[in-house]
Amino acid sequence: MASIRELHQQLITKQRSSVEITQKALDRIEAVEPTIRSFLHVTPEYALEMAQQVDGKIAAGEEIGLLAGIPIAIKDNMCTKGIPTTCASRILENFVPPYESTVTQKLKDIGAVMVGKANLDEFAMGSSTETSAYQVTANPWDISRVPGGSSGGSAAAVAAEEAVVSLGSDTGGSIRLPASYCGIVGMKPTYGLVSRYGLVAYASSLDQIGPFGKSVEDAAILLSAIAGYDPNDATSLKVEIPDYTQFLKPNLKGIKIGIITETFGEGLDPIVAETVNTAIAQLKTLGAEIQEISCPRFRYGLPTYYIIAPSEASANLARYDGVKYGFRSDNPDNLLSMYKKTRATGFGAEVKRRIMLGTYTLSAGYYDAYYLKAQKVRTLIKEDFENAFGKVDILVCPTAPTTAFKVGEKIADPLTMYLSDLMTIPVNLAGLPGMSIPCGFDDKGMPIGLQLIGNVLREDRIFQVAYAYEQSTEWHKEKPPLS
Repeated sequence: MASIRELHQQLITKQRSSVEITQKALDRIEAVEPTIRSFLHVTPEYALEMAQQVDGKIAAGEEIGLLAGIPIAIKDNMCTKGIPTTCASRILENFVPPYESTVTQKLKDIGAVMVGKANLDEFAMGSSTETSAYQVTANPWDISRVPGGSSGGSAAAVAAEEAVVSLGSDTGGSIRLPASYCGIVGMKPTYGLVSRYGLVAYASSLDQIGPFGKSVEDAAILLSAIAGYDPNDATSLKVEIPDYTQFLKPNLKGIKIGIITETFGEGLDPIVAETVNTAIAQLKTLGAEIQEISCPRFRYGLPTYYIIAPSEASANLARYDGVKYGFRSDNPDNLLSMYKKTRATGFGAEVKRRIMLGTYTLSAGYYDAYYLKAQKVRTLIKEDFENAFGKVDILVCPTAPTTAFKVGEKIADPLTMYLSDLMTIPVNLAGLPGMSIPCGFDDKGMPIGLQLIGNVLREDRIFQVAYAYEQSTEWHKEKPPLS
């Protein structure tokens, strides 16, 4: 599938209509979806109607934006008015939101064409898209492997060319990990840069919506469209949003890059280490100054996250009780019985595990020992990053310790599964922007991601480094061996 800019050019010169482009995406979905299973809901009528509106504007001589008429997939934890939003959970099986999330409304307003709602780990809790109550999405590079999580459906849809770009959400690595596993670009912006209004909450101090694309430029165009202040989100930042494509420059002269030494140790696959080191050497040839940087508290990110995130989830998911909306169990004896049966039947094992973990750490007698201490460690992790950014512009490390693993390989061992997010979690705890870009393949032909981390609101630098690297290599042009 062509890039956003190429498709835009075809639209404005009337080489192709938005209906043709959209129909091609829908045909592709029909062809590969039985194998990949990226989508929970495909919306052909809605998509073609939006495409017709864009074609009408072009015919009337109106100017259109870059994303108008472009097929996009939306992670199914963002509210879409009149279209099911399930969070891949049985508890929201029949939930149809009465309102639109801010990000989807922005995309609707500029004429982007939503082709469907993408699969995810239930309530965005997972690293493999295996905790979805409905289906397991396959990795387009090897359908026996996972696409990563929790935004696995969004990443697989872009990698399999079912959509040009997509939206995911990232609480502890849920955009960057699938981007790495699926060989595409995925970005988690600075916390508060993109509105969370209408994003179904998992852990409110960590959640952030971000873009997936086949190229850095596509990700930059999509982020420019969705970022910005929103009075409906109390954590939204009042900042000027630039056109991120203006930072896409081919050289890195004067840019200082730090390698996080703590990420190159135990548990890192040697092929991943070697590939990432080759990518770092390439950054040096592009003019960047490279140095090693220590973030000593980086390794405490994982245990800190698995106290803070479940605690917030425990509070956020208390609203699913069978009273107001969503699933309700049949024939309960009384109100308490209805609560118990609804939540026992409606939630999957991983969601229950995290609710129980969170409720425990927030309970009397354990709050100070766990939750309060975790918040203090979070501050120390943030301090490490602040010190690092006093010396360098960008930090680099592998996105994930390994490449995509086999479906079923880690699902029975939650602790091993949690280790997949080892490199990505500290970025969320500090509220920083991070991006995964493709930088090579392992001996099984599975993609490897390089993670770029910027200081608060320094997406511009991440885009500059990512673009320069991408343009000097061919990794982003590789396509999975899907028929």
